[in-house]
Amino acid sequence: MTPALLLAASLLLFLSGERRHLVHGHRFTVEEFSRGDFPEGFVFGSGTSAYQYEGAAAKDGRAPTLWDIYVHSGKYDKGTGDVAADGYHKYKEDIKRASETGLEAYHFSISWSRLLPGGRGKPNPKAVEYYNNVINELLKYGIQPHVTLHHMDLPLKFEEEYGAWLSPKIIDDFREYAEVCFREFGDRVTYWTTISEPNIYAMDSYDQGRFPPNRCSYPFGEHCEEGDSTVEPYLAVHHMLLSHSAAVKVYRTKYLATQKGKIGCNVYTLWPNPFTNSTEDKLAARRVLDFMPGWIIHPVVFGDYTEIMRKHAGTRLPTFTESESQELKGSFDFLGVNYYFSTYVADNPNASKMVNRDFNADMFAKFTTLKDGPLIGQIRPPSYIPNNPEGLVNMIEHIKNTYGNPPIYIQENGCGLGMNDTLNDTWRIAYIRDHIGSILEAISSGSTMSILPMRSSRGCPSSLLTGTPTSSRMAA
Repeated sequence: MTPALLLAASLLLFLSGERRHLVHGHRFTVEEFSRGDFPEGFVFGSGTSAYQYEGAAAKDGRAPTLWDIYVHSGKYDKGTGDVAADGYHKYKEDIKRASETGLEAYHFSISWSRLLPGGRGKPNPKAVEYYNNVINELLKYGIQPHVTLHHMDLPLKFEEEYGAWLSPKIIDDFREYAEVCFREFGDRVTYWTTISEPNIYAMDSYDQGRFPPNRCSYPFGEHCEEGDSTVEPYLAVHHMLLSHSAAVKVYRTKYLATQKGKIGCNVYTLWPNPFTNSTEDKLAARRVLDFMPGWIIHPVVFGDYTEIMRKHAGTRLPTFTESESQELKGSFDFLGVNYYFSTYVADNPNASKMVNRDFNADMFAKFTTLKDGPLIGQIRPPSYIPNNPEGLVNMIEHIKNTYGNPPIYIQENGCGLGMNDTLNDTWRIAYIRDHIGSILEAISSGSTMSILPMRSSRGCPSSLLTGTPTSSRMAA
């Protein structure tokens, strides 16, 4: 058994076992729990994203994405997705193993540039055949297909043509692409997610410049040739949200009646713990909630950004028209939540004095993953993923209380061990076990989580490229 499959097995095999962790600051022990403790209809699964999993980057008509150009540009030294996990050729083997492991759902993304090599127009027959084969293979084993339309691998064409997510032109192109997916696959796919992690997508691509198209401005990002970190992240997310609502409208108007599926959005989350018990740090933690998950959730629930975002970002934050606001409001059947770890947050009163601010600075906060670590002005991923299951409970409780207890699907969660992956996988076993137990805690407290805690890997394309696969070969 490969290390990847071992962790996938641990997802289910270690459901039974004692769990000890901190929740609301108190250490306690939960009795043994099993699959039967979860409500009927609750689904366990795993997931991938197209660029991390498929490979076959230049095969059967697939056109280049921004990531293809980036990883071959000399700016990135952590590998490429040219072959990746070779899922384009090995999906049958992987799905069979997923079934043997006991997984009940598989969450994958479609490659826009594979399905529509021209970005728009007639779909690529080879791509339609491939995704049909994947979906049919899943159904053969009784595994639910859950599909994300877009996971950060935007066709290069749109960056060259009009600046990708910085232009409202992307909205019509995304709507057309989404409709192709609904039309070709919606007779068998009944769970759709529009765009993965719009908040982290914009921060990494348009604020810090870590992901393509590598746009940023000093001092918020480095090694970027162009960009404006103070404005562009907000603009990119604005167009992602409008693209999301456009796709939802098409689905509900033209396909829902016959396909009877569900469609939702996804958000990257982390739980902000106050660095101290001071009122200032507690308020800073609340601002992080209003900015980080609230950036995405608030508009799709209420039709606009949070009040504190409007106050701090001012005219740099775009506005919705009345019709856009109405289309956004309620534009989801579920919220897809990605959670990996918590962070500590301290108030940063000096941020208000800055001449220029980016998204991070607009929160008026500083961050550290470790309680005794240095506070910095940006949210940065830690060198290793700490086991903070209490943060997941807190986040689910926050969403329940703030946004009316919407249905939640945990679409990404897990940790990697980097290049030192071994079969002695006790750290990740404990991590997965504790977070599954936390989901059970949240359900017992009344949160609506009817389906789909899944995915054991970093959602960003860098994780597979850096050698940190986690839950299975089908988890990138």
